[in-house]
Amino acid sequence: MKTLAEKQQDYARLLLKEGLNLQKGQLLAIDCPVDQAWFARICAHLAYEMGCREVVMNWSDDLLAREKYLYAADAVFDSVHSWTADFFEKVSSEGAAWLAIHAADPENLKDCDPERIHRAQIASGKALEGFRKRETNNEFPWCVCSIPTESWARRVFPELDTAAAMEKLWETILTTAYVDDGDAVANWHAHIEELHRRTEVLNSYRLKTLHYTNSLGTDLTVELPEGHFWAGGAEKCVTSGVLFSANIPSEEVFTLPVKTGVNGVVYASKPLSLHGNLIEGFGFELKEGKIIRAFAQKGEDVLQKAISVDEGASYLGEVALVPYDSPISNSGILFYNTLFDENAACHFAFGEAYPCIRGAEEMSKETLRQRGMNESITHVDFMIGTADLTITGTTADGREVAVFVNGNFAF
Repeated sequence: MKTLAEKQQDYARLLLKEGLNLQKGQLLAIDCPVDQAWFARICAHLAYEMGCREVVMNWSDDLLAREKYLYAADAVFDSVHSWTADFFEKVSSEGAAWLAIHAADPENLKDCDPERIHRAQIASGKALEGFRKRETNNEFPWCVCSIPTESWARRVFPELDTAAAMEKLWETILTTAYVDDGDAVANWHAHIEELHRRTEVLNSYRLKTLHYTNSLGTDLTVELPEGHFWAGGAEKCVTSGVLFSANIPSEEVFTLPVKTGVNGVVYASKPLSLHGNLIEGFGFELKEGKIIRAFAQKGEDVLQKAISVDEGASYLGEVALVPYDSPISNSGILFYNTLFDENAACHFAFGEAYPCIRGAEEMSKETLRQRGMNESITHVDFMIGTADLTITGTTADGREVAVFVNGNFAF
């Protein structure tokens, strides 16, 4: 039986080898909170063992971020320091591997001015547009992962003391990443193969539309672009050709909708932690792709700001399928962390679309727009999957295909 410390080492190694497929001589950038520096140091040490050229850090701090939103001069929320933008631009343009260690308090910005958060998001989106586009287009390998923080662990397991909550959250994270007493890399490979099998089936259908219904009230029809494809598991870096896993954990297969081809109403099945605030009991009504009504029992002001950062933020950019019968969902845990909660349920994202159109790398922006791809400086996943979700597809030749029955794949 491996110790927790040994499993943490396995997890770090998995992130570098399978998450990023780090190459000898490659630059590695790591996003990490300062209070989790110990894990970043493990990753850096293993990266150097693998022949990494250099590890560069981008540190963050929840407490200082909160202080800034509460007390900083108002004008600072309309711009991004040039050295921050230069860091993201230079490192991504050099093709560095990028590891984002997400370890945040889900309510860190509770009671902070949502207008300041909104303006900062717009400023950041504009300043880092080049970086985000390269990331979306897979021009460099990137991987998002999470490790526990005390505030997050207490939120997930309020019945436990802090030490016990931290231990349980660690165990849960490692399980969802298929890091157990076996070979973590081999386990991950087997999981990726199953995701690839699902994408092959979906791609063989050549679907034109998807129709979603469930008992929450979701009744939504989504048009898919001609020539779209489903992706999931390992993705290919378009500049180097190496395979990488952008999210660990990951249970989803995904594609993009036609920007103006979504109609109906959709209800979220889980809360959304967004910009340090929780949004609960929410949903959207869409007409010709545009969100014409957004509603929430809690955090509606934050939600309204999120879908208005630019024109594309009020349209959907991602369609993702996740079976209800999957490890994260079966844990019964609400993580208050999108990386995990989105991999427990089918979800959509409003904002920027991934270019899941065959031949997209050879197409101009205008051609991609004509094919239905949405553009935005934001991309926010929200969960809609339930145990009774039904998804019926219609193929290009008019046949109906059962895609989901009772919350799970029909194949």
